[in-house]
Amino acid sequence: MPGKRVQIDDETWQALVLLGRDSMKDFQELADEAFADLLKKHHRPVGLRNELRQSLRRAAANDGAPRRDDARRDAAASAGSTAPPATPKRRPAKRPPARRLRPAAAHRN
Repeated sequence: MPGKRVQIDDETWQALVLLGRDSMKDFQELADEAFADLLKKHHRPVGLRNELRQSLRRAAANDGAPRRDDARRDAAASAGSTAPPATPKRRPAKRPPARRLRPAAAHRN
């Protein structure tokens, strides 16, 4: 791992020392976390596996086929309709018939 020198002002250094003590981390762990967050913020992958995953997401072919509801909505919008597309109504699920219990006296012999 390459080593680099970084200059940090005294106030920031003291704040980092306190944070390290509170979270029981050394300076290297704090720096690793900070740089990982910075790279994530700017959508920069770390490592080959993450880079390949991110490159797949950028390809339009991997977005998936449009859903049927989206296709209807797009067709209605292009036809000039301002009404939302009709959604199919669902039938309520059928419940099994309720079981009737016999009186306790009928069970005894």
